[in-house]
Amino acid sequence: MARKTVSRKRKAGEPKDQQQLGWCQAPHKRSRVSCSSRHAQQWWCSRRSVVCALRGREFRPQQQHELRLQRSLRGFAAGRLPGILKEREFSLGRLNKVFASQWLNHRQVVCGTKCNTLFVADVLTGQITRIPMLKDRECRGGGSGVVGTVVAGRHYHPTGGSRSRLDQQGCGIHAIELNPSRTLLATGGDNPNSLAIYQLPTLDPVCVGDDGHNDWIFSIAWISDNMAVSGSRDGSMGLWEVTEDVMTQAERSQSEEAVPSYAHISHRALKDIPKEYTNPYNCKVRALAFNNNHKELGAVSLDGYFHLWKAEHNLCKLLSTKLPHCKENVCLAYGQDWSVYAVGSQAHVSFLDPRQPTHSIKSVNSRERGSGIRSVSFYEHIVTVGTGQGSLLFYDIRAQRFLENPLNPAGGYRKCPGDGILKLTTGKGWLNHDETWRSYFSDIHSFPNAVYTHCYDDSGTKLFVAGGPLCSGLHGNYAGLWS
Repeated sequence: MARKTVSRKRKAGEPKDQQQLGWCQAPHKRSRVSCSSRHAQQWWCSRRSVVCALRGREFRPQQQHELRLQRSLRGFAAGRLPGILKEREFSLGRLNKVFASQWLNHRQVVCGTKCNTLFVADVLTGQITRIPMLKDRECRGGGSGVVGTVVAGRHYHPTGGSRSRLDQQGCGIHAIELNPSRTLLATGGDNPNSLAIYQLPTLDPVCVGDDGHNDWIFSIAWISDNMAVSGSRDGSMGLWEVTEDVMTQAERSQSEEAVPSYAHISHRALKDIPKEYTNPYNCKVRALAFNNNHKELGAVSLDGYFHLWKAEHNLCKLLSTKLPHCKENVCLAYGQDWSVYAVGSQAHVSFLDPRQPTHSIKSVNSRERGSGIRSVSFYEHIVTVGTGQGSLLFYDIRAQRFLENPLNPAGGYRKCPGDGILKLTTGKGWLNHDETWRSYFSDIHSFPNAVYTHCYDDSGTKLFVAGGPLCSGLHGNYAGLWS
């Protein structure tokens, strides 16, 4: 009993705040409190609510379960969808070969053609709306910030240091890319050597980067919301920044002037890809793909090399490696969930992880030798491949095999291993029976349309496919919605 009295007196003599904190805060017993207990107590003090704790215990596992379920459903749909896709063709008039495309929203796709036409196609109505091309500044002596006027004409007026207009014919728009927030669109200008920036969703002009490349722009990749990299046939990569001043100037011109105007910007950096390994005249940058997790930019050149660059506020080379299949490397995509680059070549798709040794590069045969892989993309675990023969193939990166045609009987007889794979073939499209066709191809009844570009919408249920005849001398087009 006396012991209890002494204990009460001792507790009564302790400071009031120490009584409230409890026994674990006593100096002589603090060492008995584990680190995890202290963290738990700090977390409890920060929450200060039993309701918050109980709600978190109740809903957090449910939310995680729902996210996993949604991901599983998307993966399941991605593997089943290609087998039920049906084609609906669009008429593009007399436009020549669609090289690039991107979805703007659930019903509009923006496209670029070999005849240097930028247009928006409505997939519901089939309506085509042409977008005015942005021209270079008239005088190369001016610095950044010079303003030019938007004009509807599509021809490039040559300036000092550029090729003649005759040399530029036959190039067109090879790349269209949207920034991560989908507020800016980058593509080629009226001069195919220049970078044009438009504002979304209005497609009002913002600026033109016209002092970087000496040859056509083949590819574009956004590395942030206001910085883009362009890859050119001259073997260089240009880094461009759309600053707040440029955006303010563009918005002011759109509100104050009857005809919108746009700025002319200079490159922030210009880097040449390595040329010491091969013929320097064949070091043309053909495709770019950005890894946002590691801030790395992959580049493929026509000499059969893959180059990796650190891309944040500048471009810094990390490595260069020879590809196992080095003919006609014209397309590149990065699978964020799989941390691999997919490179299309003449007859193969190669999967490359830059952090693995070169001998670990896996390649799969497209089974269409000679026509080449013309476009490649990732959606969930399915890699979609567009070929020069007008075929769409679907490779399951998890199962490491092409999807099989669901109409083929299971276990049926096949002459070769590739007979049962799922292959979608593009429609007839339009072909101009001009002098070239009459002289060299009039005895051929039909030509396949190469799939130069394809893209999935946000839902993953609609696939826009476009292209044209593979032969460079033929004039024609194809566009279709597969859903």
